[in-house]
Amino acid sequence: MGKKNLALIIEANQGYIRNTDKNKNFSAQNNILFSAMTQTYIPLLNMMNRLRDEKISFKIGLVLCPAICESFNDEEIINQYIEHLDNLITLGKKEIARCKKNEYIDQAQSCLDHIEKTKTDFTEKYSSDLLSAFKSLAKDDYIELIPTAATYAYLPHYADFIEALNAQVETGLFSHKHFFGSAGEGFWIPHAAWDRNLEWVIRSYGVNYTILDARSILFAKKAPETGIFTPVRCRNSLVVFGKDPNTDEEIFGEEGFCKNQCYRWQERDIGFDLPQKEIASFFGKNDARIETGFKYWAIADEDEENLVPYNKDEAAEQTIKDALSFYENKNERLEKACELLDGKDASLVCVINARMLGQKWHEGIQWLENVIRCIDSKKGFELAHCKDLIANQFELEKIEPYPCSSNGLGYGEDMLSNANSWMIRYTRKATERMIDLADRFPSESSLKERLLNMAAKQVLLAQSGNWQEMINEGNMPDFVEGQFKDEILSFTKVFDSLASNTVSTEWLTGCEQKNKIFPWLNYRIFARKH
Repeated sequence: MGKKNLALIIEANQGYIRNTDKNKNFSAQNNILFSAMTQTYIPLLNMMNRLRDEKISFKIGLVLCPAICESFNDEEIINQYIEHLDNLITLGKKEIARCKKNEYIDQAQSCLDHIEKTKTDFTEKYSSDLLSAFKSLAKDDYIELIPTAATYAYLPHYADFIEALNAQVETGLFSHKHFFGSAGEGFWIPHAAWDRNLEWVIRSYGVNYTILDARSILFAKKAPETGIFTPVRCRNSLVVFGKDPNTDEEIFGEEGFCKNQCYRWQERDIGFDLPQKEIASFFGKNDARIETGFKYWAIADEDEENLVPYNKDEAAEQTIKDALSFYENKNERLEKACELLDGKDASLVCVINARMLGQKWHEGIQWLENVIRCIDSKKGFELAHCKDLIANQFELEKIEPYPCSSNGLGYGEDMLSNANSWMIRYTRKATERMIDLADRFPSESSLKERLLNMAAKQVLLAQSGNWQEMINEGNMPDFVEGQFKDEILSFTKVFDSLASNTVSTEWLTGCEQKNKIFPWLNYRIFARKH
């Protein structure tokens, strides 16, 4: 019987939002990151370190996009987050007093305990430096940090601009090396959106492998004999893994694990439920409501008239059952694959979006820990890093992956929908102009170089696929539209300033202070390579 391997990949991405307006205590924009830190990233680190301390073997791939890394490294954002936790603790103490009069006192106390522990872990255990904590786990080979594109752009939209692909890939790899000391062996293509031109661009930067939607493998011109259970390679020997198409449905589908009625109802939060006057002090100068993390109800039937208090002990027991079910399903598939492969090694790549662990599914990280413990105890298969599964890279079967995506029905139609299709003409024109600027001004220095660097940053930010997703989903569309238009208008101002040879240093400095991502960026990444 061949060796059975499972590669677990956690994909973490979000748009770059840096709201440091001191006139507002809170904002829904900030809460995207703060909620992720409280519910996903810090609990994920705690879980991994707990397993490491217990000497339980595990290997997990982790994609941390540059926007997240930059936010974790931003002192102003870190201070805002600590202030945010302090305000949540104050709110929690008021909730304890309020809930003494009803049956939700245990749930309120549990939520407050979690917030207080989160602050202690963040400030003391991790010294407000989450990147170093992840780097430490990578150094000990528990996690494989996988780089991705600069601003998580939907790359096929720019496939005819090779310079734009180069800029997204090169900036993403450099950012990863900047934060973690190495660019690694793999590269996560945003949205698993494949285009044939990506094969040559990615490989030219020394990348050895990437991970695509299963359809890219199975719909190839000549589908591989081994399906998605062994890696394959492109014409230039870039190794391609096909991700398991069943994982999302199994965990997050209509009948998925996370829909069990004993789990916590994540959409129900006191930040939306309580009268404004009862939590006005928490929202401060900002009237916009945000989630607080104080959630007291189980999913049950999601019936407004029949709310069921959340029972964390019952939910914890269910995560063990669901973890065992996941293990058995994957073990059965790998065993069948080994049989069909005549005893050769079989591998399966399971990708989980980080939002689903903690944020969308409160018990998700607890479930993941139980999955790892189950794999370690039963030993039906092993967890592996993708980089360890490509030892025979130049002997793998060659294919031409089919151009598709994990988004929408497989073709990224939600990235160019009725809601967001207006954006593409602006990003493509700005991209075209930026390539032209990089060629026209190949060796600028001083003020003009700063201006060109800012222009390159604005184009990369405007290309962000997260903006397109948020507008399509109706997630703060007005804010996102404002952000996008600001980048496009700012770039246009740079373009016009270079044409007229007039530069406002005050305006330029303001732009640099606003967008602190990629401070080392060199505009020449958009230049045509000769």
